[in-house]
Amino acid sequence: MNKTIRRASVFCLLMVLALLVRATWVQAYEARALADDEHNRRNTIAQYAQPLGDIIVAGSPVTGSKETDGDDLRYKRTYTQGDLYAAVTGYSSQAYGATQLEGIYSDVLDGTDDRLKNPADMLTGERTDPGDVLTTIDPDVQKAAYEALGDDRGAAVAMDPESGRILGMVSSPSYDPSDISGTTDGDAWQKLLDDTSKPLVNRALRQPLPPGSTFKLVVASAALENGLYGSVDEPTDSPDPYTLPGTSTVLSNENPSAPCENATLRTALQYSCNNVFAKVAADLGQDKLKAMADAFGFDTEELDVPVRASQSVYPTGMDKAQTALTGIGQFEVTATPMQMAMVSAALANGGELASPHMVSKVTDSDGSTLQEFPDGDTERVVKASTAKQLRSAMVTVVDEGTGSNAKIDGAEVGGKTGTAQNGVDNSNTPYAWFTSYAKDDSTGRQVAVAVVVEDSGAARSEVSGNGLAAPIAQKMMKAALKG
Repeated sequence: MNKTIRRASVFCLLMVLALLVRATWVQAYEARALADDEHNRRNTIAQYAQPLGDIIVAGSPVTGSKETDGDDLRYKRTYTQGDLYAAVTGYSSQAYGATQLEGIYSDVLDGTDDRLKNPADMLTGERTDPGDVLTTIDPDVQKAAYEALGDDRGAAVAMDPESGRILGMVSSPSYDPSDISGTTDGDAWQKLLDDTSKPLVNRALRQPLPPGSTFKLVVASAALENGLYGSVDEPTDSPDPYTLPGTSTVLSNENPSAPCENATLRTALQYSCNNVFAKVAADLGQDKLKAMADAFGFDTEELDVPVRASQSVYPTGMDKAQTALTGIGQFEVTATPMQMAMVSAALANGGELASPHMVSKVTDSDGSTLQEFPDGDTERVVKASTAKQLRSAMVTVVDEGTGSNAKIDGAEVGGKTGTAQNGVDNSNTPYAWFTSYAKDDSTGRQVAVAVVVEDSGAARSEVSGNGLAAPIAQKMMKAALKG
């Protein structure tokens, strides 16, 4: 054979071998990565080739699917009362992906989850019927929260203290996920992105804010748990006015005539005395306060309900004056409404915090359970005696103090108001908070709630936890107790 031809033959053989090796590598090792690549349109085509499974509220689907006029994306997601449930469902969009429950359970909802397949399906790769996601949401509580928030910018969460079931979760302003579920919804998507009120942000889980005086419940818990005071009715060593340690800054109270000097913890919660809780925080020190806050759920990096909540923070590395400010929920303390609902829930449940969750189970198309989330998985936060005392003090807040707008006939209601500074030198409209629990005297049914109103359009002088947030919480609690 001619030498030149032989060399060319060897080169061609090597090229063929290289191609075979590369093809084998792609098929054997990179196939899964390529199949899962977000830019692989075949995945989107397959996802929307059939109706999706549903997200269920109280036995009824709040999602659906409808056939499209498109050539390859045959179905698209629809939503029943989309604005009402957006903070629960998230969105499933052919163009923009999926969030929240739609994103977490996308494999179940589009039928690709391996748990849905029988052995024959596993061998053939045949697509199976999609499954469903059953939530813990109570539609009456959800509706009460949504309607009560109205046009206010804020959020609300309600949960069952004993089981940990999330009964309601609303973020306002909301949006209708149906508006962005297709491939030609670019204008609607851009409008949501440009909206300065950020409707796509789930404020109930994903926007930690200074909790203001609602954090005083955590401080009071730390005071009792660490033996700083023996009961909520023992006078505290709290001068009024109180000067922050190491400074000349005098901390004032919202109500100058309130009996806050050396007040008991009960009276201090009733009148929301800043001097008392700043002094308690300084006396306890940041380590004890952080330990108490963390026991309630602060600083938890992976709080999944199952949507992941942003971390609520109790800061470290502070001086004594800064620690004192954390006692009134300021400085660098932040909390989500979910977190503050957990505080009230733990106190309502005898000091035990039930793991919050808004999905009860995930099922296949026949209703068989693929995954279940048990109720009542609890951790002790404070002693039962501490919880009992603080519940009593919270009832005083509602019956005789700053939380009067939360009263419900025939029910025991306890709560704590809060007004948190916003902006440099409190230059912006303050945040109005309310966290509470209610228990029906006849049925024993109970609920814990947290509400934050970031902006209601009210004059600055009219912003208060009792005026803005407590009425919303009252409506939610009333709906939950009615059951």
